[in-house]
Amino acid sequence: MFKVPFNKPFIAGRELYYVAQAVTFGNLAGDGAFTQKCCRLMEDRFQIPRILLTPSCTAALEMAAMLCEISPGDEVIMPSYTFVSTANAFVRLGATPVFVDIRPDTLNLDETLIERAVTGRTRAIVPVHYAGVPCEMDGILAVARRHGLRVIEDAAQAVNSYFSGKAMGSLGDLGTYSFHETKNFNCGEGGALCINDPQLVERAEIIRDKGTNRRQFFRGQVDKYTWVDVGSSYVPSEIASAFLFGQLEQMDAITERRWHLYDSYRSRLAFLEDEELLRLPQIPKECDSNFHLFYVLLPNVAIRDALMKHLRSQGILAVFHYVPLHTSPMGLKLGGGQGSLPVTENLSQRLLRLPLYNDLTDDEQDQIVTAISEFLHQYCQAFLPSKAA
Repeated sequence: MFKVPFNKPFIAGRELYYVAQAVTFGNLAGDGAFTQKCCRLMEDRFQIPRILLTPSCTAALEMAAMLCEISPGDEVIMPSYTFVSTANAFVRLGATPVFVDIRPDTLNLDETLIERAVTGRTRAIVPVHYAGVPCEMDGILAVARRHGLRVIEDAAQAVNSYFSGKAMGSLGDLGTYSFHETKNFNCGEGGALCINDPQLVERAEIIRDKGTNRRQFFRGQVDKYTWVDVGSSYVPSEIASAFLFGQLEQMDAITERRWHLYDSYRSRLAFLEDEELLRLPQIPKECDSNFHLFYVLLPNVAIRDALMKHLRSQGILAVFHYVPLHTSPMGLKLGGGQGSLPVTENLSQRLLRLPLYNDLTDDEQDQIVTAISEFLHQYCQAFLPSKAA
């Protein structure tokens, strides 16, 4: 057990009361009152025509791939610096992920490199809003329009983030959210599919409910429901939805708390960036982040790994993030390889995520910053005298 864990689930408001209500209502299987409340709250707040809750963001991505009719031989452009589900959703349908490098400032998909990756087999672009900082969506959407491509936003980390005043998940044809316990707003395991193309709503409901038209039956549009399409079980438990509704009601308070913790990290670590011993995250002026995570970039992988080990010895759990997909065993089978995405490979080896959760205290942040400072000042030169880029 770490005295300062990396993440700690929390109760923000009436979550447990709503779970008890869900049990009392007697509809625990899904698509009950709390599932609908969550969807309506997010649709109204984020100006998204239709949102469907799912058991995970992985499930939402799989639904998105099916709705875009991805098939064997298709190509889908995405960053390599992302969670495996981003690629899996398309690979499972026979498509090939085409990995594009990331920007050095935000670690998001580099919009200036997308067009050269487009071929006659490209069907979609999947921007991933890393750390809750939006991708440069104007450029991405412009490329998609020129080439007739679908845009699927992987906004797993970006619920309640905005680009030029517009919510993440609202700009692509489709978007996906995560409510995993590590996310800003959580229900243990959960997700959502954002549907901005009205023509996709009816089929999305069918795919989500095992390929049946049961939702139409419940609305009285058909006299019985039956199997009409390929689908799966993508409906979450009503208990999860009840817990999530309690979190979503506190969205502003949770976001404000995370901003405070994020800003505190920046202020406390700024002197180390001034000394060029590390680099802090950057948020472009047109982006409003939800402050999902806080990371530092160290001069090289040796210092990153040594600092991570040092923090653990102090009872502080800090972690690295993704192993780039193009260098993974599966990525190699799909044609990836070391050296093809230099920015991704460089930054992924230098990045260290710091604890960030609602109940993190000022004293705990002091312990983290003090441990980082002492390590870098005492040991950094022993590894390499170069400075953080």
